[in-house]
Amino acid sequence: MQKLLNLVNQNELCGGMNGLEIGEQNGGEQAHEGSYLVHKCSYSGLENVLFVRGSGPHVLHCDGQPGQPIKEIIVSRKCAESVLRGAQVYVPGVLACSSHVEKGDTVAVSVAIEQPVKDNGWAVGITRGIVLQGLQSDAQYEERKGLYIGQGIAAMSRTGIFRVLHGVAVEMTERAYKLPSFNDVLEGEIFLQNLPSIVAACVLDPQPGERILDMCAAPGGKTTAIAILMGDEGEIVALDRSHNKVMGILKLADEMGLSCIKAYKLDALKSVRKTNEARNLGVADNCSEANVTTEENSVSCHTTIGAKVTNAGEDSSTTTVMQTDAGRYVSKADLRKNLRRMRNGTGRSNCSGGRVEDSKGFFPSSFDRVLLDAPCSALGLRPRLFVGEETLESLRKNATYQRRMFDQAVKLVRPGGVIVYSTCTINPGENEGLVRYALDTYKFLSLGSQHPKVGGPGIIGSRKLPNKAYTEEWLTAHEAQLVQRFDPSSSLDTMGFFIAKFNVGHKED
Repeated sequence: MQKLLNLVNQNELCGGMNGLEIGEQNGGEQAHEGSYLVHKCSYSGLENVLFVRGSGPHVLHCDGQPGQPIKEIIVSRKCAESVLRGAQVYVPGVLACSSHVEKGDTVAVSVAIEQPVKDNGWAVGITRGIVLQGLQSDAQYEERKGLYIGQGIAAMSRTGIFRVLHGVAVEMTERAYKLPSFNDVLEGEIFLQNLPSIVAACVLDPQPGERILDMCAAPGGKTTAIAILMGDEGEIVALDRSHNKVMGILKLADEMGLSCIKAYKLDALKSVRKTNEARNLGVADNCSEANVTTEENSVSCHTTIGAKVTNAGEDSSTTTVMQTDAGRYVSKADLRKNLRRMRNGTGRSNCSGGRVEDSKGFFPSSFDRVLLDAPCSALGLRPRLFVGEETLESLRKNATYQRRMFDQAVKLVRPGGVIVYSTCTINPGENEGLVRYALDTYKFLSLGSQHPKVGGPGIIGSRKLPNKAYTEEWLTAHEAQLVQRFDPSSSLDTMGFFIAKFNVGHKED
């Protein structure tokens, strides 16, 4: 808190905003014009949290030279959503740019939103790197008309923007919503998150020395929050199926000086390792020559029988295992996969370089607490500039996917442990519907009280889905009081979010 105050006094954090101050504010009260921008959170259990509040919407003026088209940049929707939350424009988010843009030029920033295309799909009709003329005759004029989000100073030339892979492309000076940029501010000491995300980590109530699983951990905000709450004592296993995202988690943990976080590349749907895995490798129990070594979090499993090549049968299929010069046995399937990688490159999910450790999964009942911040329809995100791709059918598929993940979480947590389920959507089918499924399917689960309690109650009742032969059941009045639902339209003024906490009793065999 004091470090932020010092930065404010030195005018290093204002970012063009007048009257930037730090103070205290009662929880749940709306900030008014001229009130403190940064203030302490007064909710019990959130004493280490600061609120940062912006202002807007503001009237934007597009200042160009008389008689000359203004230089402009078009960014992707996701980039624009970040800009509206206070971020700068980064290189990967730039889609198109006017010709002759040089470092230091003033540029207008607009956003391209997905448009309907053939086959009932959605797409952005802009090829990255296209030259903008800034005229109504532009082929892209209609796509960005009325979607001007601000003005900034180009941090590099047009050539540089489309040549490099990383870095700030535009430093924003005028925004529709004004928020201070925390880029490189107290790096390793603060991390920006939405309030409900912080609450979810606190509700998990991790204790020092425990083993915690974060099933869908990227970008790592909740993971690091859990580590801080544990005093960096214990073990946190963070999973994501993307190489780049796992690298991001490790980078964030290193920046914040946290050593208890272990991040692995693994699909959350494959989190549970079979207890009879050794037998599935086709190794006889009474074979004295067999030497089977398995590491719970290791990439490979070595099976050596003398110096012979062994055929391992798994799930009624045959995999040939070959011995390499280093004494490691590699299947032909792995060899084919490596050859494809050599021929086609690393792929989009593995383009940032560096090595991450894969995992074969974890044994049942091997974690004290599990956080499942499940992939969802994200209908609670703010701002959300486009939701046209969501349909009733896609929402149903999301719910099915989440239930499969929850099944994995139930298997991995020990009796007496805790599961916290959260989403950033307002869709009841992915929230209250999942809770109903969990309580009806697993009789040893019960909803637990949550602390801190910031959000409102859940939704009661049920809904008959249109054109469907079944009814989606939600919560009872008592159950609704035990969950937290964050409504974007409430006076708390947060994103849409949902949190449910399950206590795990004695599991049935």
